[in-house]
Amino acid sequence: MSAQADSAAATPVAAYIGLGSNLGDPLWQLTVAVRRLAELPVSQLTGLSAFYRNPALSAPGLAAQPDFVNAVAELRTHLSAERLLAALHRIEARQQRRRDPQQRWGPRTLDLDLLLYGELCTTSAQLQVPHPRLTERPFALYPLAEIAPTALIPGQGRAAELAAHLDRSTLVRLPAPACSLPDRNRSGGERSVGCSTEPEYDQLL
Repeated sequence: MSAQADSAAATPVAAYIGLGSNLGDPLWQLTVAVRRLAELPVSQLTGLSAFYRNPALSAPGLAAQPDFVNAVAELRTHLSAERLLAALHRIEARQQRRRDPQQRWGPRTLDLDLLLYGELCTTSAQLQVPHPRLTERPFALYPLAEIAPTALIPGQGRAAELAAHLDRSTLVRLPAPACSLPDRNRSGGERSVGCSTEPEYDQLL
């Protein structure tokens, strides 16, 4: 792990998180995860894409599984890349994510991927940013381009330009979930981003 990836950011860094779920009511899982992202220390949730249904990845020997629901969230954070990744793993664990190294693309209650952390480029056993398959996956790249079209993917290009070349025909935009979590956009106005008002959600927090 590089020192840069493990050092706290003096000024907020734009980090982009890919969210995915295909177990345990995926819309519910993502809505709870968004709320938890908004509660991370020294961080602010500043963007959230639409939610999209997308077929699960297929691989030899992998059983058929339900479709995923995917989205991308933007954080402005002072957490280092390494500490942010650890926080994402804790959120996954709270939502009963079970990591099986023998089943890389299997079903899961929640998947939180650190897609971008500013313009950081690092590769280690623990952390790879940019995400190594970001530009190959419409369910990650297209929602990213939706909320941050000019985001730079180091060594590749801008999100919107790259997304324009991907087939997104498998993506189905879903109705927005009920939202009640106030957030501030960059102009200072309030808006709501991905938080359910259902009482059941509060039981997981």
